[in-house]
Amino acid sequence: MLVTAAHAATEQAAEHAAEGNFPPFDSSTFASQLLWLAITFGLFYLFMSRVVLPRIGSILETRRDRIAQDLNEAERLKEEADQAFAAYEQELADAKSKAHDIAQAARDAAKADADEERAKVEADVTGKLEKAEAEIANVKKKALAEVDAIAADTTAAIVSQLIGGTVTKAKLNAAVKVAAEGRE
Repeated sequence: MLVTAAHAATEQAAEHAAEGNFPPFDSSTFASQLLWLAITFGLFYLFMSRVVLPRIGSILETRRDRIAQDLNEAERLKEEADQAFAAYEQELADAKSKAHDIAQAARDAAKADADEERAKVEADVTGKLEKAEAEIANVKKKALAEVDAIAADTTAAIVSQLIGGTVTKAKLNAAVKVAAEGRE
């Protein structure tokens, strides 16, 4: 029986070949083709739903978790960087403030030293000025004391040249005193 069935199938294939029909388009085999399509699709669906899709889902879930962890880590690092930047800014402001205070203290110390030195120099100059004024006053006093004698000598010389005679010292001194009182 097997032999006859195989022989019948071969004859049928030969007939179809002779007719020129392509076997998948043969309407007599549509039912079996649809049955095998349904079986193959069912097996493929089971394989995909039980093996492939769970693996892809777990891979996607792992990726999603890793991305979420990376985002959380990036946010934490950003917060740390912001805190470090704020600490840096605070340290910079403190350093500027300290530098300003140090500079101000140095300026104040230099000003105090300069004021002290200036006071010393002014005191020295004032002392020298008072000494010079005292010396000038002494020289002036001596000069004024001698002015009368010089005026008397000069007057005697002028009188002797102009008149050709001599004048007594008492008369000369009296004339110089009268002239000096007229100046004051």
